[in-house]
Parts: sequence; structure tokens; C-alpha cells
Amino acid sequence: MRFFKITRRIILLLLSFLYFTTASGQERIMLWKEGALPNSKGVEVKDSINNERLFQVDKPWITPFFTSNQENKGAAVLIIPGGGYHHLSFNISGYQMAKWFNTLGMNAFVLSHRLPLSPDLVKREIAPLQDAQRAMQIIRANAEKWGIDTTRVGVWGASAGGHLAASLSTIQEDYTQTSKGQLYHSYRPDFTILISPVIDLGEFAHRGSRDNLLGENPSKELVQKFSLQNQVSEYTPPTFVCHAFNDTGVSPQNSMLFFNALMDKGIASSSLHIFPQGGHNIALRNNPGSTNLWTQLCESWLIETHIINENIKK
Repeated sequence: MRFFKITRRIILLLLSFLYFTTASGQERIMLWKEGALPNSKGVEVKDSINNERLFQVDKPWITPFFTSNQENKGAAVLIIPGGGYHHLSFNISGYQMAKWFNTLGMNAFVLSHRLPLSPDLVKREIAPLQDAQRAMQIIRANAEKWGIDTTRVGVWGASAGGHLAASLSTIQEDYTQTSKGQLYHSYRPDFTILISPVIDLGEFAHRGSRDNLLGENPSKELVQKFSLQNQVSEYTPPTFVCHAFNDTGVSPQNSMLFFNALMDKGIASSSLHIFPQGGHNIALRNNPGSTNLWTQLCESWLIETHIINENIKK
């Protein structure tokens, strides 16, 4: 009987630990203070989640995934899930990636940004970028508390999330300002990682992403501005890009255009990988053929560019 009670207590403690781990992993850090959400009409919007996808975001947030103190190498990454600016695939291109970055000794933060189809937005095309800029500021504002070097904070994005990551890395205009706001921390990434990114909103556009972000009949000026190969400058950080040659969803020309712009602007330490296979489904694991090497190449690149500091032992 006593053995049963002890075993039951151990099981309860284990369940409690598992609950705490899960709960802390799903903590939300809100991006905007109550009443300070910019670009809002004041329309009430409810978060909408289905099949591990976010279809509507009321008040945007980041979900933190912290390393242990012993494993922390001082770098951090903002992860932007894909979903065609229609939804956010927060698990497969969010939480799973965050856990992988944790294995590299990097703190990770998954962004849940407002989607441009929200009825609450005044300007649909700037809302995702507003939230991404704000997320970077919050990470840097808490850098000391979280053991993060403010000069090694970057962004990762896949598909339309890659478009937003590239926007964050190229568009310098500050969209975080409110009437009383001040830019107190930089939102510029120190490095950028793009997986099968949407870049061009013109000839090689992914139609769904473009229409969701800019509307069905965008002006030439908007198409020019958000075709991000046009926005690359000395402001843009070193960038790692990978894509599949047989991607029929988002043409690999998007990555080629962006990398050519990086070359033209002399953005040193950038890296491009076009793999034969993978389609528009390059994932963390179980990719076909050589595509499965992308994580190893990315880790090596992070070490080579000194984002991951090898002098800090795990």
C-alpha cells in the first residue's frame, strides 16, 4: 500500500512537471500594450485556430522557447511561420523549428502576427511588418534578462513567412510608432534565414500571398515596394537562403532574385542553396535526397558567421 502511494505521488509529480513544461512552452508575450495596438479600427476579432493553423489573430504575440542556462550561446531568432498570409502554420513551421534552434543553443520566439485579411486593419499590407518589427524590439528590450546578445538576434521565415522575414530585413521604414511611441530598440535583424521564400510580387509572384497581402488589384507602387529584391541595401544582413528546384508553389526564381540582389549590394557571408527536390515542402526532417542537408548547412553557416559562439560550451 505504501509503495502504491509513493508510486502515485511520483506519477503526479511527473504529470505536474509535464504540465508545467507544456504550459511554459506555450507562454504568450503580447506585443502591444492594452489600447496601443496600431493600425486598428477597433473591430473585435477573435483568435481562430484549426488543425494547427491560426486563421485570425486578435492581439499579436510571440511564443518563447528558451534554452537552458548551460546551453545558451547568446543568440536568438524570431521565427515567422508560413501560410500564404492567409493563416499561420504555427506548429510545423513554428514550434518545431524553435525546438531545433534550441538544440543549437539559441533562444527562439515564434511570431503570431495579424493577418492582412483581418477586418480590423486600416492598412492591411503593413500589419504583419508592424508586428514583426515590434517583436524584434521586445526581444532586444529583454535581452539581458534572457541572456541574449543584442548583436546576434535574427529572423527565420518560410514561404510567406519568408516574405515577412525578408521585409523585416530590407524595409527600413518604422511601422512601430504610435502617437506617443519611440523607437527604443532596433528591429533590424543581424542575420536572416529564408526557406522557400516568397520574394517577388510581380512576374514570379505566389498569387495567393500577393492577393492576401496587397489585395486583388494592388497598385504598381505597392507591388514594387513589396517585391523585396528591390529593397535590398547595405541595411540587409547576411542571409541564408534555400529552395527546391521543383517547387511549383513558389518559384525558386524568388530566391534567385533575392540572392542576386544580395550579391549586387555586396552583402557578404550570404549563402544560397537550390536543391533538386523538395517541392514547396522543405521541412525540418525527412526531406528527399540532398535537401535533407539544409539544416546541417544552416548550422554550419551560423557558426561560420559567428552567430553561434562555439567558445561557449554546452
